[in-house]
Amino acid sequence: MESKVLKHKAQPLGNYPHVKRVGDFIYVSGTSSRRPDNTHIGAKQEESGHWQLDIRAQTKAVIENIGELLASIGADLSHLVDLTTFLVDMKDFQGYNEVYSTFFDHTGPTRTTVAVHQLPHPNLLIEMKAIAYLPEEKIKI
Repeated sequence: MESKVLKHKAQPLGNYPHVKRVGDFIYVSGTSSRRPDNTHIGAKQEESGHWQLDIRAQTKAVIENIGELLASIGADLSHLVDLTTFLVDMKDFQGYNEVYSTFFDHTGPTRTTVAVHQLPHPNLLIEMKAIAYLPEEKIKI
């Protein structure tokens, strides 16, 4: 088994790794659009103080973050076999799905999308966790 916390990424909010390899499977912990400085891609504060939240920007950032986490262990998005997506509001499903479709088609990972009451920060609209498969003998780090 191998677990990693990447120093250049937003740090986990608890005692868990960003990514864990167990045999031929790679597990990616819940990932958001949070940057290392704890700001969020897809969250912009207006002069009035109101926050503009963009599901498309957040979805793109989450999938790219998952790709970076997989790369740290020798894999990429093509190795994903399953994704679970947590949306704060199903009204964002269409925008999320549009961006998701730019990364994956019907040959991509299986997917489950659920609505949740809230995520760890009020500026987050989406979080994803992932499972990838890459036989250990094929790793090219």
